[in-house]
Amino acid sequence: MLLSMSTPVRHSIEPPPGFRSQEIGLYLAQLDDQSRRLTADTRGLEVEALTWQAAPGMNTIGMLLAHIAIVEVFWARLVLEDRPMPFEIHDVLGLGLDDDGMPLKPDARPPAGLAGRELGFFDDLLARARAHTQRVTAPLDDAYLEREIVREHPNPETREARSGRVVTPRWTLYHLLEHEAGHYGQILLLRHALRAGVTQPGG
Repeated sequence: MLLSMSTPVRHSIEPPPGFRSQEIGLYLAQLDDQSRRLTADTRGLEVEALTWQAAPGMNTIGMLLAHIAIVEVFWARLVLEDRPMPFEIHDVLGLGLDDDGMPLKPDARPPAGLAGRELGFFDDLLARARAHTQRVTAPLDDAYLEREIVREHPNPETREARSGRVVTPRWTLYHLLEHEAGHYGQILLLRHALRAGVTQPGG
């Protein structure tokens, strides 16, 4: 009996067109693949799931989605655009740097600004952040990746400047990738908890 040969599934990462640097294009292709997976695994989430908090002081899926977008624009602006603090990101996202509510204080509830937001709102935030990163990075060349940029990184608790950091655009692109991947895993864990029927203390 002859066995038919099916077309193998191809796994490949290719830089998209329009980037001056192939390496930067590859980073964006990896970010896009992470976002594709994140998007697929958040389909069908209703407002109740997006705003569900396992316990006071803990992140919600909606907070994490907003946080991914905010952090992407923050690092793109800080390093890839080479803008010193302070700056705003309202022009990109329509949100401020603190509007994800993170980090929450112990026993705190999610930020009111994200209450009732549907999945499309978060999809739009992530799409705007990525479009901004693409616009900023498309004209950059390989030499730009090697630049050393000194920044006073703000304390996330107070937003006051703390010890300076030397960062490169190459590290920044890597950081955006691992940051999204880490929170993607956290979102999957929250989805699992929801499916398992985990309830809030006293709920």
